[in-house]
Amino acid sequence: MNRAAPTAALSTARHSSQTTEYDTTPESALEAIKVYEDAVLVDFDETLYLRNSTEDFIDSAVPGVVALILLRLLDALKPWIWTGGESTRDVWRVQLVRLCFPWTMARWKRRASRNTKEFSNQPLLRALRAKSTPPVIVTIGFIPIVKPLMDALSIPDAKIVASRSNSFRDRSQGKLKLVTDALGESTVRRSLVLTDAVLDLPLLRLCARPLRTIWPNSRYQPALSRVYLPGQYISQIKRPGEHYFRRAVLQEDYLLWVMSSIAISSSPIYHATGLLLLLCSFWSVYEAGYMDNDRIAAIYEKDPVLTTAYYDAPIVTPLWKPWLWALSLGAGGIYLLRRASGPTIRDLVLWTAALVATYLWFLVYNRANKASRVWLYPGLQFARAAAFVVLVPLVPIGAMALGVHIQARWAPYYIYRMRGKAWPGEVEFGIARLTAFVILSVLLGVSAGWSLVFTWTTAALIVWNLLKARMEFQSLFAKFGWLDRNP
Repeated sequence: MNRAAPTAALSTARHSSQTTEYDTTPESALEAIKVYEDAVLVDFDETLYLRNSTEDFIDSAVPGVVALILLRLLDALKPWIWTGGESTRDVWRVQLVRLCFPWTMARWKRRASRNTKEFSNQPLLRALRAKSTPPVIVTIGFIPIVKPLMDALSIPDAKIVASRSNSFRDRSQGKLKLVTDALGESTVRRSLVLTDAVLDLPLLRLCARPLRTIWPNSRYQPALSRVYLPGQYISQIKRPGEHYFRRAVLQEDYLLWVMSSIAISSSPIYHATGLLLLLCSFWSVYEAGYMDNDRIAAIYEKDPVLTTAYYDAPIVTPLWKPWLWALSLGAGGIYLLRRASGPTIRDLVLWTAALVATYLWFLVYNRANKASRVWLYPGLQFARAAAFVVLVPLVPIGAMALGVHIQARWAPYYIYRMRGKAWPGEVEFGIARLTAFVILSVLLGVSAGWSLVFTWTTAALIVWNLLKARMEFQSLFAKFGWLDRNP
């Protein structure tokens, strides 16, 4: 099932809070173009072409899943910090697609005619064709991508000023520099400029007749947004901008999985890699639980806590694809974990059962009232922290560390639900977890023998807990003080 985002909202959301002194209506902009007698400079993306040409080009890459994975890796590496900053990001993205999927340009040229029929700004196109002087199409988009679209639009003698696809300088210097170098400053000073972008303010300030117009059917659709990839819903919808998977999943859940079990593994590298695949498998299903959580909240809750991205971002939320990913990644993880002894059907059945149980528990949790959720929440945290134990044995201190972690996550939620107030903003989660771990470690040593406690696993867990709680300790020491004597 796909969650459909409101089409019109996609473009509106990008511009609603951004206004300039040059803003005008589409009707006024068309009238101004008809009567203007000097040079007319028209933006391309989301103006003459009501989509983003760069995103549509990248969207032509196949196979889409592979392209999306490579683009996500590129976003993680951010090589554009060495080539002029964020403005050069699209140069890297386009070159990556052209290098790894060389057939994309041919597909793009075939799609150009269809795209222009569907996404061209027909009122603006008619106004430009009616003028005796051909317009100049000015865009920060790329020449090889824009030209097939312009050929399909058939504006006689129209000049194109666009970025070179292999040039970082064109993008980093901006549209004003690009246009003045191509046309000359004097031409720009006497021209009419029509655009939708706030980034074009320097160009608008220089020209004779500046017009900024948001076209009602314009739409910014990110490339490959119809391709499902595990993790996208969390990173872009549930917790946008939080780097949640890296911070809460990899640096916490995954490291706990590894530290609590790797001491009894004969192949640590295969063990760690297999656990990583199991983790990704688990989160493919757990993320589906988050999707259902938001969907149920939007339907049944009076004041649901949903991000703006839930309504605006075009992210697909299919029903079965998360399970295909989960089973595939799970099978890979099982193979690596059982590489020495050989994986069995029983292993896959056990892991599948753990995933199904987790998802069903999430469905029950999502449909329970707030008071009941307090007692269902530990089950979700148990699944997050310990689902892998159906396949992987633990060292005793590792099992205890997982239990402490589950309890430490449940405690703030219990307070939040029972007190009926906002989530406590200063809960010192890391210190609470470390304190409980040390106390239980001492009790384990006293009751079962110190050989279970004095291990490399314990040392690793203490160091990890200290690192995770370091900022909390700084705050704690800053607030520490003594009682004053009564006068």
